[in-house]
Amino acid sequence: MPSLATEATRRAALRWLSELRVAGVPRVRTLFANHPRYADLTPAQYAEGFAWLRRMGIVTAAGRPVVEVSDRGLRDDLTAGAVPRVLWSQAAEDAKRVVGAAGEQALLRLLRQGGVPYVRHVSAESDAYGYDIEAAQSVSERAHIEVKATTDPTRLVVHLTRHEYEVMAANAEWCLAAVLVGSDGNAVSIATVDRGWIHSAVPTDQGRGGRWESARLTVPSYALTPGLATEAWTLLPEELLPSAPVWAFQKLPLASA
Repeated sequence: MPSLATEATRRAALRWLSELRVAGVPRVRTLFANHPRYADLTPAQYAEGFAWLRRMGIVTAAGRPVVEVSDRGLRDDLTAGAVPRVLWSQAAEDAKRVVGAAGEQALLRLLRQGGVPYVRHVSAESDAYGYDIEAAQSVSERAHIEVKATTDPTRLVVHLTRHEYEVMAANAEWCLAAVLVGSDGNAVSIATVDRGWIHSAVPTDQGRGGRWESARLTVPSYALTPGLATEAWTLLPEELLPSAPVWAFQKLPLASA
């Protein structure tokens, strides 16, 4: 079973991914050991962050990252006060859309490579469906796939709209696919998020005066299953699945809702 990343390991790993874009491993290690901006973590924690990236296959043998983390994600993980937090910016929103589109395209390619006879990119037509991809192999093997893409290999955070949730609640064929997008635009990892966990995690409306419209969900490892499957159908054969279970999937029972 892949090891879980502690918060310190996660912070160290994200910093490695950022700095390795412009410098080699020895130089980055020296930076972490000497620059006061990075003194909140110990050399041992930085070493574990890099080792975790290696175990997960997120850096190559030459020390090059295979995912491109966003600047906003890094800012959120730097020492408090070192840089101002940015709650929203057009650049961050545009970057998020690029990653989302790449995740959808990567999954579309894998479905077609896997021989799924009917694959339709419905979100390219309209956002009204409440999911991104429609796939079918037979009348009894159908899937409506909502894709959530990220470049963060250390944890999975998804943003779910009220409309997507209501479609899930009414549609047994709906499933949520999490896709880790690599720097080449392909999928580094794919997982299915448990529907029962989603139902338990979304907010509860407190009264008629207001309702939630979008929720930010940090998905725990026990709510993830490697690959892509509905209750009736496994969409991607194992040989097509990316090999890195980077969010530390666990085979643990889910608590009943």
